[in-house]
Parts: sequence; C-alpha cells; structure tokens
Amino acid sequence: MKILNSILCVLCFAATAANAQNKSHMIGLGPTKVLDTYLTPENFSGTGITYMYIKEQRDTTRRWSNTYEHEVDLSNTHDRSHNINDLEITYNLYWARYYNFRPVLNGLKLQAGVAANLCAGAIYNMTSSNNPAQARAALNIMPSATATYGFHISRHRFTARYELNLPLVGVMFSPNYGQSYYEIFSRGNYDHNIVPTTFVSAPTFRQLASVDWHCTQKWALRLAYLGNYQQAQVNNLKQHTYTHRILLGITRSL
Repeated sequence: MKILNSILCVLCFAATAANAQNKSHMIGLGPTKVLDTYLTPENFSGTGITYMYIKEQRDTTRRWSNTYEHEVDLSNTHDRSHNINDLEITYNLYWARYYNFRPVLNGLKLQAGVAANLCAGAIYNMTSSNNPAQARAALNIMPSATATYGFHISRHRFTARYELNLPLVGVMFSPNYGQSYYEIFSRGNYDHNIVPTTFVSAPTFRQLASVDWHCTQKWALRLAYLGNYQQAQVNNLKQHTYTHRILLGITRSL
C-alpha cells in the first residue's frame, strides 16, 4: 500500500508539473498609426481596441517553457484633414519557446528564446473606389526575452513582467508597385508577391509590460502596456501599423 501511495503521489506531482500554467485575458484601448502606400501615401491615425489572450505553460521539472499569445486589433483611423477614413484589423499569433534561467537578484526571473509570429489582417479605405483594400499576411521569426519580478507592498503580492520581441527574418505577402489584386488572383500573374524579409526590410518589434496584483492564490488583476510596431518596405511599397494600448484584464494560475 505504501508503494502504491508513493506511485500515486509521483504521478500527481508529474501531472501538476506538466500542466503548470497561467492564462490571461485582457482588453485595452489606445492610439494607432497606419501607413500603406499601396492605398495612399497619406499617414492615418486614430483609436483602436485590442483583445489579448496569453497562455504560459511550463514543465516545472525542466528549464523550458512555452508561451502562446493571441492578439486581435481593430482600429478606425483618419488622415490629417479628417476627410478619409481607414478601417484596420489585424490578428497576431505568437508562439515562443523559452529557456528559464535560475532566479537572480532576490527572485528576478529571466527567459530567453525564440518566437514565431503569424500575422494576418487588412486595411479598408472607406472613401476609395480604386484599390480600396489591402490584405496583409506575414510570418516572422523573432528573438524574444522576458523578465519577471515578484514583490510585496504591505501584505499584497505583485508580479511585474516585461517581454520584448525583436526582428530577425520572415516572409510576407505584398502586391508589387502598381499591381492589382485582379492580376494576382484572377489572372495568376505572380510578381514577387511572396517576399523574404529581414530586420532591415521589416524591422518589426513588440514589447509588453504588465503588473499583476494577486488578489487570491489563483486569480490576479492585470494592468499592462502593449507597444506593437509592425513595418516593412518591400516591392517599392511602404507600410506600417503602430499600436499603443493600455490593457486591463485577469490572470488565472493553474
């Protein structure tokens, strides 16, 4: 019986270790700046809303962990004269694989690894009848690092976290200068529409800073800042989408 109890304890510990994870849901508002010279050389700015879901999964018996992040952005932007409006929507999926270093400096936890970013979206010019929309799709491989620090204020426990993703290489879809979508998809006229990118031609990077207030052992309230800077210059076209968001949400530890 003792042997059986020992085996059950080991299995329970292994299951708990393999499924140790945090899940966060956040929503936020903030400014957006958009440029896409395929549609117009004008710069657009406005306000956007973002929903973000983050799942951090770690096997506590090992030094590696995975992070999955889903980010949906919707923005309504206008030109400088407020005569033309662009509607922008983007979905970003991030999957990161981190090596977890041993804690330093009274509990500071550092992670370093690589992240894959799948980006898909569109811009719709609500006042143009000629080429009114532009589709966006890209896959990026990005070096990534995080720093997490736990601290107390009075009897309340907090966790501060910072994440940075930097550009490296990738591939993206882009029409060529003067090429219509009718030529690409109806006539099948390929013109360098799948473009390899580097940190020079597509210097995309992203940062996320957050503070969690642990109101219970399993639940925490989160306040975060997201800065996502997606930009590229390919096929004689320039594009960028800069988003800044203040997010509020909840985090659950399992």
